[in-house]
Amino acid sequence: MTGNRTLIFALSLLALPFIVSWGNISLFGVFCLVTLMLLWRWGITLSGLLKPVAVPELQLDTISVSHFVEKVRWNMDILGVDYTERAVGGTLGVFFTGRSVPQLRVHTGATRSTISNSSDILRYLWGRYSAVYPENAKFLAPTPERLELEKRIDLYGVNIQIWVYYHILDDRELTQVLWGSNCPSLPPWQRHALVVLFPVLRFLIRKAFRISTRSYEKATGHIEKFLEEIEQKLSENSRSILSGDQFDYVDISFASISGVWQQPDAYGGGMAEGVKVDESRLPKSMKEDRDRWQQRYPKATAFIERLYEHRNDEHRKGTQ
Repeated sequence: MTGNRTLIFALSLLALPFIVSWGNISLFGVFCLVTLMLLWRWGITLSGLLKPVAVPELQLDTISVSHFVEKVRWNMDILGVDYTERAVGGTLGVFFTGRSVPQLRVHTGATRSTISNSSDILRYLWGRYSAVYPENAKFLAPTPERLELEKRIDLYGVNIQIWVYYHILDDRELTQVLWGSNCPSLPPWQRHALVVLFPVLRFLIRKAFRISTRSYEKATGHIEKFLEEIEQKLSENSRSILSGDQFDYVDISFASISGVWQQPDAYGGGMAEGVKVDESRLPKSMKEDRDRWQQRYPKATAFIERLYEHRNDEHRKGTQ
């Protein structure tokens, strides 16, 4: 693949100064090496244009436990488009390449585009497929009310991240499992890197999310305020927060973000099995928060469960 060729080229480029120093190469020799490297890079570009690698039209880069990944994955499953999911070490990508997940890679011939941010991905899916599959894509229509609520759900998701990391970061084994250290879909070198680099990654996570007792308490307050608002919007058997009898992408987004603390069986749609954690391994304080939310917000909890039951039913149909 072109990506592998580019990686090999980059590693060779990094090794070039050592080769020159070790071989005591003359100025003319250095000029020849640089020329060869430029020709090599040109050859990689030409190979991608003249003979593109056969790759899926849609590829979703994911990490196993991510509520924003779940948001995109679930909506794509409902839309019914064919896509390939590629697991990556999320924390590795963020801190060492500057790439976060989810990322949707769109391949059309020799052209390849990458879309980040779950909300931007959903806007692309709506724009791309609303004319092709008008009925299937109807639930993705970005009305002003939906867009406004989605922004607040995404902010709720950021507070959930702070909440999760506050509870798990002190448990090295649990955090590594949730990051994918035992996940078979993650490349072996990334699984090992997550283990070896854990102290560095934990330090960076603490700094990036400003994890502290104060930030946890602040995030928890925001979470509970938002859940209370959703609780007030829902009836006992609501099918949607905004859309009456039919759920839409905002409902899926809320359920996806909430799935991290609710822990429904259908979380991930079969793609997060490698990071399932036994109930007994969860920190006591984490379970206490979850139990309090389930008791305090019964309509929101039941709403999330109903959507995941539907997801589970659809998953069973797809595997028959």
